Amino acid sequence: MAADDAVVIGVDFGTLSGRALVVRVSDGAELGTAVHEYDHGVMDSRLTAHQNQPLPPEWALQVPADYVNVLKNAVPAAVRDAGVSPEQVIGIGTDFTACTMVPTTSDGTPLNELEQYADRPHAYVKLWKHHAAQGQADRINELAHSRNEPWIGRYGGFISSEWEFAKGLQLLEEDPELYEAMDHWVEAADWIIWQLTGEYVRNACTAGYKGIYQDGKYPDEDFLTALNPEFAGFVREKLDHTIGQLGSQAGTLTKQAAEWTGLPEGIAVAVGNVDAHVTAPAADAVEPGQMVAIMGTSTCHVMNGETLAEVPGMCGVVDGGITEGAYGYEAGQSGVGDIFAWYVRNQVPGDYAAEAEARGISLHELLTEKSQDQPVGAHGLIALDWHSGNRSVLVDHELSGLILGQTLATTPEDGYRALLESTAFGTRTIIEAFNTSGVPVRELVVAGGLLKNRFLMQTYADITGLEISTITSSQGPALGSAIHAAVAAGAYEDVRSAGAVMGGRTRAAYVPDPQRAEAYSALFGEYTKLHDYFGRGENDVMRRLKAIRRDAVTQADSAPHSADQLTSDQTEQEAVNG
Repeated sequence: MAADDAVVIGVDFGTLSGRALVVRVSDGAELGTAVHEYDHGVMDSRLTAHQNQPLPPEWALQVPADYVNVLKNAVPAAVRDAGVSPEQVIGIGTDFTACTMVPTTSDGTPLNELEQYADRPHAYVKLWKHHAAQGQADRINELAHSRNEPWIGRYGGFISSEWEFAKGLQLLEEDPELYEAMDHWVEAADWIIWQLTGEYVRNACTAGYKGIYQDGKYPDEDFLTALNPEFAGFVREKLDHTIGQLGSQAGTLTKQAAEWTGLPEGIAVAVGNVDAHVTAPAADAVEPGQMVAIMGTSTCHVMNGETLAEVPGMCGVVDGGITEGAYGYEAGQSGVGDIFAWYVRNQVPGDYAAEAEARGISLHELLTEKSQDQPVGAHGLIALDWHSGNRSVLVDHELSGLILGQTLATTPEDGYRALLESTAFGTRTIIEAFNTSGVPVRELVVAGGLLKNRFLMQTYADITGLEISTITSSQGPALGSAIHAAVAAGAYEDVRSAGAVMGGRTRAAYVPDPQRAEAYSALFGEYTKLHDYFGRGENDVMRRLKAIRRDAVTQADSAPHSADQLTSDQTEQEAVNG
């Protein structure tokens, strides 16, 4: 086979679906793609995989078999779409949302697939946006600071409820029998590689950013014991395993995985990775100061830096966390596209939906069109973008969303624009934290599905004051995984050189408008005041409201009858009483 004919496959496992992309190794040309939706989607209110039982607030679960179905369906479909022969494929790479955790037996079988545990919510995948472990995260943070643990500064001073230790501690404390039955606490990014290769290899990215693995070690057993004596062996018994470096080969495709995918047995399989981090080389943006914002349901910000620094509220800094030879920084916003979708789904009247349908456009397009020509500040609103909590810089998923300034004259498009702006204010808050910590952001490179909203992109430029470059590919994570597959297969020396050929971006696609930028700076001052007032402990009403909600839902779930049953029982009793 000629070198120019070789292709690789990148598979991006997202929140609701998985996408496979076939990429030519020689130039990064994208030849074919296919998507497979997860059969069970996200289970955040009911365990639809088993008897539809209700779930507590802040839960988000998935079914691991849905991920295997992506391999069985999207990969062969993408190869057909590309019009290439399977024999041309020399490697496959994958990326995943993180931190997404799978409890397994010693051979990698997810606990939910064992009949005796199928009705136990803790036996299922805990998706990245499972935020029910905030109490455990609070305890981890408090203990780390009280003991002056050296690793806490590498995470901006906070360990998130989304991450491995908080979710693992929640599992132990809420279902100890299941915790005891679990042999491995596995990132989904590594579990899918296990399915492809038959080898369990932890990837350096999630181990560093989500697993508190710094300088070759995890938190010690004294720390874990102080959290909970039964948690003492968590690292040694449930977590620790061989760690693979990014771009290296985790193994080769097994016979079974070859049958699933239709690919040749024995081709290279790259070490697992995270959707955000693989996108940096896909955008050819791995130089220090190039912050890549992957904007979708949430936003993840990743950037290489030349030096090691502690940035308040960052998700982490890991040596080689993005590419070898640089300190990889990560921050993020837990809700962005999710917030816009919530607003459109719940806060827009029917006549707007009818207008959008009649014109053949989406409600997002309609609301953007109606609001984009307003002068900055004309809606009189400020919003806090915390509907899914705050990942950076406050790292608190007990926080919640807010829109301030509404009057009887406020329109749906006003609220929508205020939410768009709030997410840009959140990104600016992150950028300023990096700048003031000695890790300067010089260029903002945007990838992800929200790129299609040109007004949103211009708003980000105006609010951040930075020129915005945009990734060339519309499939950044999948392309990034394909780049890692090419390196794992030996086609390139390293990820940086592969990205320079196979990736790309449009430089300065959006440039700040000086007048709008000045007006937005005044509004950002108001955002910052609200941000600090509600987010830094001066007023913890958001936490109190979430506690009240949890208590109310718990009491309702534990009641002997549902509201409908009570009504029925009362009616029957009234009939008996005549």
